[in-house]
Amino acid sequence: MMKRALFILAIDDNPANLKLAGDVLESAGFAVLRAGDAKEARKIMEQITPDMVLVDIQMPGEDGLEFTRRLRAQPLYHSLRIVAMTALAMPGDREKALAAGCDGYIVKPIDTRKLSQQLREIFDAPLSHAGARDGAQP
Repeated sequence: MMKRALFILAIDDNPANLKLAGDVLESAGFAVLRAGDAKEARKIMEQITPDMVLVDIQMPGEDGLEFTRRLRAQPLYHSLRIVAMTALAMPGDREKALAAGCDGYIVKPIDTRKLSQQLREIFDAPLSHAGARDGAQP
């Protein structure tokens, strides 16, 4: 039996970064949908629940960490893997991302040779976000 491709929703307000991440992941066999902001991502998620969300932290309007917190507040998304990414890495950002409910953290520019493997490792790892530790069932 063939395994289906992992479905990733990539969210980034920078069109070039969004295209690069999506193209790299598609070439590695992932199914990818792209959103330019949290509002667009929510509309996509009304239709389909991805296996993983790759979300930029710094976005106008609702940032990636607030988006993550809002998803984690909904039981439907307790077992969803969420990976934060940022180009403006500041001390403590990784900890803030994990505290918001992210399962991983990637600094941009993305390493196109490693991105798909990084995401596979996060997907295959046990749930690590606060919702899982607080008793939410995967």
